[in-house]
Amino acid sequence: MKYIWIFATVVNFFNLSCNAKDRKPQDIPGSIYDFKVTALEGGIIDFAAFKGKKILIVNTASKCGYTPQYEGLEALYKKYKDKLIVVGFPANNFLRQEPGTNEEIAGFCKKNYGVSFPMAAKISVKGSHQATIYTWLTDKQYNGFENSSVKWNFQKYLIDENGKLIAIFSPSTKPDDEALLQAIEK
Repeated sequence: MKYIWIFATVVNFFNLSCNAKDRKPQDIPGSIYDFKVTALEGGIIDFAAFKGKKILIVNTASKCGYTPQYEGLEALYKKYKDKLIVVGFPANNFLRQEPGTNEEIAGFCKKNYGVSFPMAAKISVKGSHQATIYTWLTDKQYNGFENSSVKWNFQKYLIDENGKLIAIFSPSTKPDDEALLQAIEK
């Protein structure tokens, strides 16, 4: 287990320290299923394990006006557990609204919202230190869907059962929004 944690830390360090603008197309995995990211409480989140389910990726923050969406994301995860995985990515990119350590974030999410869906270790979702998975999510040449930028905390990226990005929802889109629910149920 110790070696997995060390490996995960190295992978996460690479994701945080590699300049996004210096990446070459061959540095970005071709499929969402090729990503392995460090989990919030250690270990690895292997996206290959999610084949056959939709994946909702959300950048999160503990001190944001949208933070109560954790409750809705947890309800969504429980309601659609057989067909949907929610993966949270804590990030401190917007007004320092996620200042905590991974341990503090994990405690906050469990204590205040009972979060049981997978949470990745804290990353950067934009800028020169953008994590590789967010480069994939925001660049059409990798995701095959469209270019986007992460506007704020709680932006949502929906990936279908075949690993294709199919929708992007604004931070203000609540987890129980009809358009999001319809996209999940398709």
